[in-house]
Amino acid sequence: MDIQRIGVTPRYADAVAYGGVVHAVEVPADERGDIAEQTRGLLSALEATLERAGSSKARLLTATVYLTDMADYDGFNAVWDAWLVPGCAPSRACVKVAGLARAGWRVEVVVSAAAV
Repeated sequence: MDIQRIGVTPRYADAVAYGGVVHAVEVPADERGDIAEQTRGLLSALEATLERAGSSKARLLTATVYLTDMADYDGFNAVWDAWLVPGCAPSRACVKVAGLARAGWRVEVVVSAAAV
């Protein structure tokens, strides 16, 4: 079984698929915007990455959400809940972190999804 890497850079890949499972990480495109704006952009990019890797948001298995401020929890969830396919919510953890790689990033999401 070959490992498939999507969006490869010298430092990371946007997604890695192996053994019928796609692993992906997504961050906001930039530091601007409130939690809703950053989440909408992040989830749109994540959806495209999952599709390129042979999966979809309907096939999510797990998600870990990293927030820099738990005051953003409800705002994140409003966008997340609207984005999810009904009946296809993954198991999920949400963790408050002291910071992310860029000071203005408010959220980072790590997922695994079944390949099609």
